[in-house]
Amino acid sequence: MGPMWPTLLMVVGLVAAMGALPWLLRRLQQRTAALRGTAGLQSRVLGAVGIGPQQRVVTVEVGEGVQTVRLVLGVTAQNIQCLHVLQAPGGATAAAPAASVPDFSSAMAQARNQSVDGASHV
Repeated sequence: MGPMWPTLLMVVGLVAAMGALPWLLRRLQQRTAALRGTAGLQSRVLGAVGIGPQQRVVTVEVGEGVQTVRLVLGVTAQNIQCLHVLQAPGGATAAAPAASVPDFSSAMAQARNQSVDGASHV
């Protein structure tokens, strides 16, 4: 019975290590992502509209200060395509409250009205 204890302890240690490995990897990935997030570009999703089972039009704000840009992206299960690039109005920052940001439907209606007005003058 004496020589069985070291083997049993080794098996318990390996099982514990295998259980702790996913947790440890997740923690390392979170720390790495946090470090990259503070040094990289700030971005946030302003709105999303589903146009099909796996298709969406998403408006994303990227950058800070005067370099802020809004991207209108077409997102499918296989692809992400930039549909339009907009300059953020008035140098809005990522810290601006969400209530002051117009939603996608009102921006689309405004763009539609501008295109109708432009077509009637021709």
